[in-house]
Amino acid sequence: MDHGTIMDGWIVPVVGDTAVGKTAITLQFAWNYFVDESYRRQLMVDNRRCFIEPMDGEGMDLDEFLRDLWPRKAKGVILLYSIVSRSTFNRLEEIRKLVITKDEGAIFILVGNKCDSATGREVSIEEGAAMARQFGCQFVEASAKTAQNVELVFATLIRALRQTRGDTIGTSSTHAEPTQLRKRKNRCIIL
Repeated sequence: MDHGTIMDGWIVPVVGDTAVGKTAITLQFAWNYFVDESYRRQLMVDNRRCFIEPMDGEGMDLDEFLRDLWPRKAKGVILLYSIVSRSTFNRLEEIRKLVITKDEGAIFILVGNKCDSATGREVSIEEGAAMARQFGCQFVEASAKTAQNVELVFATLIRALRQTRGDTIGTSSTHAEPTQLRKRKNRCIIL
Protein backbone atom coordinates (compact mmCIF):
# COMPACT_ATOMS: atom_id res chain seq x y z
CA MET A 1 0.00 0.00 0.00
CA ASP A 2 1.33 3.45 -0.94
CA HIS A 3 0.89 5.51 2.24
CA GLY A 4 1.80 8.67 0.34
CA THR A 5 -1.64 8.64 -1.30
CA ILE A 6 -3.58 8.46 1.97
CA MET A 7 -4.68 11.89 3.15
CA ASP A 8 -6.36 13.18 6.27
CA GLY A 9 -7.44 16.67 7.32
CA TRP A 10 -7.16 18.56 10.59
CA ILE A 11 -8.43 21.87 11.94
CA VAL A 12 -5.76 23.31 14.24
CA PRO A 13 -6.62 26.33 16.39
CA VAL A 14 -3.75 28.63 17.30
CA VAL A 15 -4.59 30.27 20.63
CA GLY A 16 -2.84 32.83 22.74
CA ASP A 17 -3.06 36.40 23.96
CA THR A 18 -3.31 39.44 21.68
CA ALA A 19 -0.24 40.19 19.51
CA VAL A 20 1.72 36.98 20.22
CA GLY A 21 1.86 36.19 16.49
CA LYS A 22 -1.11 33.84 15.93
CA THR A 23 -1.81 35.18 12.45
CA ALA A 24 1.89 35.42 11.59
CA ILE A 25 2.60 31.80 12.52
CA THR A 26 -0.54 30.72 10.67
CA LEU A 27 0.49 32.54 7.50
CA GLN A 28 4.08 31.33 7.75
CA PHE A 29 2.83 27.77 7.90
CA ALA A 30 0.09 28.10 5.27
CA TRP A 31 1.90 30.20 2.70
CA ASN A 32 5.56 30.16 3.73
CA TYR A 33 5.87 33.87 4.24
CA PHE A 34 5.76 36.36 7.04
CA VAL A 35 3.32 39.26 7.12
CA ASP A 36 2.60 41.77 9.80
CA GLU A 37 -1.12 41.18 9.50
CA SER A 38 -8.94 30.71 6.83
CA TYR A 39 -5.68 29.36 5.63
CA ARG A 40 -5.19 25.81 4.46
CA ARG A 41 -2.04 23.96 3.53
CA GLN A 42 -1.16 20.49 2.43
CA LEU A 43 1.76 18.94 4.31
CA MET A 44 3.61 15.65 4.12
CA VAL A 45 3.98 14.16 7.59
CA ASP A 46 5.71 10.77 7.78
CA ASN A 47 5.19 10.19 4.06
CA ARG A 48 1.44 10.87 4.29
CA ARG A 49 -0.29 13.94 2.99
CA CYS A 50 -2.67 15.89 5.17
CA PHE A 51 -4.53 19.17 5.00
CA ILE A 52 -4.09 21.51 7.92
CA GLU A 53 -6.35 24.48 8.42
CA PRO A 54 -4.82 26.60 11.17
CA MET A 55 -7.29 29.06 12.65
CA ASP A 56 -6.23 32.00 14.78
CA GLY A 57 -9.47 33.72 15.79
CA GLU A 58 -7.87 37.15 15.47
CA GLY A 59 -10.34 39.82 16.45
CA MET A 60 -12.64 37.35 18.22
CA ASP A 61 -13.21 36.81 21.91
CA LEU A 62 -11.33 33.62 22.86
CA ASP A 63 -14.39 31.95 24.37
CA GLU A 64 -16.43 32.70 21.23
CA PHE A 65 -13.61 31.41 19.03
CA LEU A 66 -13.37 28.15 20.96
CA ARG A 67 -17.15 27.72 21.03
CA ASP A 68 -17.17 27.94 17.22
CA LEU A 69 -14.27 25.48 16.79
CA TRP A 70 -15.11 22.45 18.87
CA PRO A 71 -18.24 21.48 16.96
CA ARG A 72 -15.91 21.40 13.93
CA LYS A 73 -13.84 18.67 15.60
CA ALA A 74 -10.74 20.67 16.44
CA LYS A 75 -8.52 18.52 18.69
CA GLY A 76 -4.97 19.77 18.44
CA VAL A 77 -4.13 23.18 19.84
CA ILE A 78 -1.05 25.34 19.48
CA LEU A 79 -0.75 27.22 22.76
CA LEU A 80 1.24 30.27 21.74
CA TYR A 81 2.86 33.15 23.59
CA SER A 82 5.40 35.81 22.69
CA ILE A 83 8.83 35.60 24.29
CA VAL A 84 8.96 39.41 24.23
CA SER A 85 5.73 39.80 26.25
CA ARG A 86 5.53 38.57 29.83
CA SER A 87 1.77 39.25 29.95
CA THR A 88 1.10 36.76 27.12
CA PHE A 89 3.11 34.13 28.99
CA ASN A 90 1.23 34.86 32.22
CA ARG A 91 -2.13 34.19 30.52
CA LEU A 92 -1.20 30.67 29.32
CA GLU A 93 -2.80 28.81 32.22
CA GLU A 94 -6.06 30.75 31.85
CA ILE A 95 -6.17 30.10 28.10
CA ARG A 96 -5.30 26.43 28.54
CA LYS A 97 -8.07 25.98 31.12
CA LEU A 98 -10.58 27.59 28.77
CA VAL A 99 -9.61 25.16 26.00
CA ILE A 100 -9.91 22.22 28.41
CA THR A 101 -13.47 23.26 29.31
CA LYS A 102 -14.32 22.71 25.62
CA ASP A 103 -12.41 19.43 25.29
CA GLU A 104 -10.52 17.63 28.08
CA GLY A 105 -8.79 15.50 25.46
CA ALA A 106 -7.32 18.42 23.50
CA ILE A 107 -3.67 17.96 22.57
CA PHE A 108 -1.49 21.02 23.16
CA ILE A 109 1.82 22.13 21.76
CA LEU A 110 3.41 24.95 23.75
CA VAL A 111 5.23 27.42 21.51
CA GLY A 112 7.18 30.56 22.43
CA ASN A 113 7.01 32.75 19.33
CA LYS A 114 9.34 35.56 18.21
CA CYS A 115 12.60 33.78 19.10
CA ASP A 116 14.19 35.76 16.25
CA SER A 117 13.93 38.95 18.33
CA ALA A 118 17.40 40.28 19.08
CA THR A 119 16.20 42.47 21.95
CA GLY A 120 13.39 42.69 24.41
CA ARG A 121 13.14 39.09 25.60
CA GLU A 122 10.89 39.00 28.66
CA VAL A 123 10.41 35.23 28.99
CA SER A 124 13.46 32.98 29.21
CA ILE A 125 13.79 29.57 27.61
CA GLU A 126 13.98 28.11 31.12
CA GLU A 127 10.65 29.70 32.06
CA GLY A 128 9.02 28.29 28.92
CA ALA A 129 10.37 24.83 29.73
CA ALA A 130 9.14 25.13 33.33
CA MET A 131 5.65 26.09 32.14
CA ALA A 132 5.69 23.08 29.83
CA ARG A 133 6.59 20.82 32.75
CA GLN A 134 3.73 22.34 34.74
CA PHE A 135 1.38 21.52 31.85
CA GLY A 136 2.90 18.05 31.54
CA CYS A 137 4.50 18.68 28.17
CA GLN A 138 7.68 19.77 26.44
CA PHE A 139 8.60 23.15 24.93
CA VAL A 140 9.83 24.77 21.69
CA GLU A 141 10.55 28.31 20.60
CA ALA A 142 9.71 29.34 17.05
CA SER A 143 9.75 32.36 14.79
CA ALA A 144 6.87 33.15 12.47
CA LYS A 145 9.08 35.80 10.86
CA THR A 146 11.99 33.50 9.93
CA ALA A 147 9.97 30.24 9.82
CA GLN A 148 12.23 28.63 12.43
CA ASN A 149 10.46 25.50 13.77
CA VAL A 150 7.05 26.52 12.34
CA GLU A 151 6.56 23.49 10.10
CA LEU A 152 7.96 21.24 12.82
CA VAL A 153 5.27 22.49 15.24
CA PHE A 154 2.46 21.49 12.87
CA ALA A 155 4.03 18.17 11.82
CA THR A 156 4.52 17.14 15.43
CA LEU A 157 0.93 18.05 16.26
CA ILE A 158 -0.36 15.96 13.33
CA ARG A 159 1.70 12.97 14.51
CA ALA A 160 0.21 13.26 17.98
CA LEU A 161 -3.33 13.63 16.59
CA ARG A 162 -2.89 10.56 14.40
CA GLN A 163 -1.58 8.55 17.33
CA THR A 164 -4.51 9.45 19.57
CA ARG A 165 -6.87 7.89 17.07
CA GLY A 166 -4.64 4.83 16.69
CA ASP A 167 -3.48 5.83 13.21
CA THR A 168 0.20 4.92 13.15
CA ILE A 169 0.73 4.34 9.42
CA GLY A 170 4.10 5.77 8.50
CA THR A 171 4.88 7.14 11.95
CA SER A 172 8.18 6.70 13.70
CA SER A 173 8.43 4.22 16.55
CA THR A 174 10.08 6.91 18.67
CA HIS A 175 6.69 8.49 19.40
CA ALA A 176 4.48 7.44 22.29
CA GLU A 177 2.05 4.61 21.68
CA PRO A 178 -1.57 5.66 20.98
CA THR A 179 -2.83 3.95 24.15
CA GLN A 180 -0.34 5.91 26.24
CA LEU A 181 -1.52 9.16 24.69
CA ARG A 182 -5.20 8.36 25.24
CA LYS A 183 -4.66 7.67 28.93
CA ARG A 184 -3.14 11.09 29.64
CA LYS A 185 -5.45 14.07 30.08
CA ASN A 186 -4.53 17.63 29.12
CA ARG A 187 -1.65 16.53 26.93
CA CYS A 188 0.91 18.96 25.58
CA ILE A 189 3.59 18.02 23.09
CA ILE A 190 6.82 19.98 23.23
CA LEU A 191 9.35 19.91 20.47
